[in-house]
Amino acid sequence: MPTEKQLYDALATVMDPEIHKPITELDMVKGVTIDGSNVIVEVLLTVAGCPLKDKLTKDVTAAVSQLEAVGHVEVVLGVMTEEQRQAMVAKLRSGQPQAQERPVAFWQQGTQTRAILVASGKGGVGKSSVTANLGVALAQLGYKVGIVDVDVYGFSQPRMLGAAGRPTAFDGMALPLEAHGVRVISMGFLVPDEQPMIWRGPMLHKIVQQFLADVYWGDVEYVLVDMPPGTGDVSISIAQYLPGAEMLIVTTPQEAASKVAARAGKMTEQVNLQVLGVVENMSYFQCPSCGEKHRIFGEGGGKTLADDLGVPLLGEIPIDERLREGADEGKPVVVTEPDSPAAAAIIEIAKSIAKQGPSLKGKRLPVLGMSGGGGHQHHDH
Repeated sequence: MPTEKQLYDALATVMDPEIHKPITELDMVKGVTIDGSNVIVEVLLTVAGCPLKDKLTKDVTAAVSQLEAVGHVEVVLGVMTEEQRQAMVAKLRSGQPQAQERPVAFWQQGTQTRAILVASGKGGVGKSSVTANLGVALAQLGYKVGIVDVDVYGFSQPRMLGAAGRPTAFDGMALPLEAHGVRVISMGFLVPDEQPMIWRGPMLHKIVQQFLADVYWGDVEYVLVDMPPGTGDVSISIAQYLPGAEMLIVTTPQEAASKVAARAGKMTEQVNLQVLGVVENMSYFQCPSCGEKHRIFGEGGGKTLADDLGVPLLGEIPIDERLREGADEGKPVVVTEPDSPAAAAIIEIAKSIAKQGPSLKGKRLPVLGMSGGGGHQHHDH
């Protein structure tokens, strides 16, 4: 006959599929009943109709069944009371205030998360498909990754990652969806695909706040932010919430694209961001039959931009229809065709970024309200 301690030790290995913390730590185990070799486990769902309750039941059953003394396992599902849910949310927030401008949990002093803003000067350079594949490539390297899609007018991460559904929300917090090992939040989960977004600056600022501070990201090591093209309101808001974050600039080889992208790079000096490096997308087309590289969009734009900004050119991604097809079908090319030239280039970029480790500059404490370049207090790790 199993002991209660054995059962709780086994249940401590079961992670809530949405919050990614042990169900025992979240006080989701109401109790266990032992009747000889038969065990009944009562589990409280965070919200009624939790979309992943079947997975939770299966995981609990599997964990308890591994104990030698256990014969039959029955899982009985209940739902947390309002008080229990509020206590759990307070624990997840680590006592953070429910203020108008709540701090971003993963961006506090002492955390090791790297926030990488993936930006471009103009649209159409493949910024979002680079973001999606880079996020999945980092997850494949064993990192915990989140993608925040703040390209609110042209959101495309749900389609590119093949993530669908509505985020579970309770008590002012939302849980990101997950695809290919990456946690993701996007306006695309909240509004119909064809609905036009007509928002002004203050509304965009609020959306940025909610996606960063009101979504439970957990212990992510990388947060990739899919930025809108250019240097508008969203860029300013992101700089306020993630002061000291890194910016990765995506451009194409032609000089016109790199000149426009340079503006995004130069903006970082004014708003306490730092440029991590440049990625050149659509660098060349490699003929499959003869292997010759055709520089369809010219060449040198990425290198010129990197030199201009004094940062490294982290990689050149060739034109590959599989990258585009994968983005359209929700199947990132780094998953489906990891040996393809485009996937190989993205994986190398991910490895190059991972080698650098967290920024030595450290995170600055956020200064709320509209401020420019100076005046941010900061602490090194």
